[in-house]
Amino acid sequence: MTRPVDPVSDDDLQAYVDDQLDVARRIDVEAYLSANPAAASRVMADLRTRDELRLALAETPRAASAATARLATAEAARRLEGALSRERWLRRMRIAATVALLIGAGWFAHAQFGPLGVSRVVASGLPPAYVEDAVRAHRTAQLRAGMRSQPGASYDPAEIRAATAIVLPALPEDWKVEDVQVFPSAFGPSLELAVRTHEHGAVSLFAVRPGTFDVVPATTVPKDGLTAAYWQVGEVAYALVAPNDAEQGAASAREIDRTASRLARSLY
Repeated sequence: MTRPVDPVSDDDLQAYVDDQLDVARRIDVEAYLSANPAAASRVMADLRTRDELRLALAETPRAASAATARLATAEAARRLEGALSRERWLRRMRIAATVALLIGAGWFAHAQFGPLGVSRVVASGLPPAYVEDAVRAHRTAQLRAGMRSQPGASYDPAEIRAATAIVLPALPEDWKVEDVQVFPSAFGPSLELAVRTHEHGAVSLFAVRPGTFDVVPATTVPKDGLTAAYWQVGEVAYALVAPNDAEQGAASAREIDRTASRLARSLY
C-alpha cells in the first residue's frame, strides 16, 4: 500500500537544508527535488552554503587567532544569511504579487459588476420594507397630482427638519418640488416629496426613520413597474422612486442609481 505524500512546501525545503526532517519526509522532499530542477538548484546552493559554514567552524586551526576564526565564521554566516534572506525576499515578493493581483481583480470586478459579480442596479436581494412605503407614497402623489382639489404644499427643508427630525439631501437646482406630504410610520413621521425633474420626469423622494442606525449605499431595484433607489445615512433612510422607462431599460436604472448616489453624498 503506497503512503500518501503531502505537498512539499518551502518550509519543508528549509527543514531539509537544516537536517530537521525525519527519514520518510526527506525521501518525499528528495523525490520532489528530482522532479523540480529549479527547486533542486536552490536547495543545493543552500546546502553548499550550510556546509561551508560547518567547514569554517570545524577546520579552523586551534592555533589560529580568535580574530581569524571569527572572520571566517562571520563570512560564512553572512553568505548563508544572504542566501536565506534572498529566498525569503523572493517568497514574500511572490506572495505580495499574488495578493496584489487578487485585490486588483476584486476591485475591477466590484467596479464592473458590484458585490459578488451582481450590479447594485440589478441586485436581486429583498429591499427594505420602507421601499414598499416609498412606492405607495409615490402612487399617492401621482393621484393627488391629478386632483384639482388637492393643492400641493410648499417645500421648506428647515421646517421639515424641525418638525420631523429628518434631514433632506440637497436637491439639484433644476428640480421643482411640487408637493410635500407627511405620512405615519412605526418610528415617527415619514416624508414624501413629489418632484418634477428634467432627466427623470416626475419622481418621488421618500424619507423615513426605519428604527435602526446604519449606512447603506445607494442601491437600485425594479419595483412594481417603477425604479426605486434606496440608501440610508445614520437613522434616516431614503428612497428615490421614478418611472421605469421600458425603452431605456437598465440604462434608466443606472441613471437613477447615479442620481441617488449624488443625493446620498450631499448628506455628508
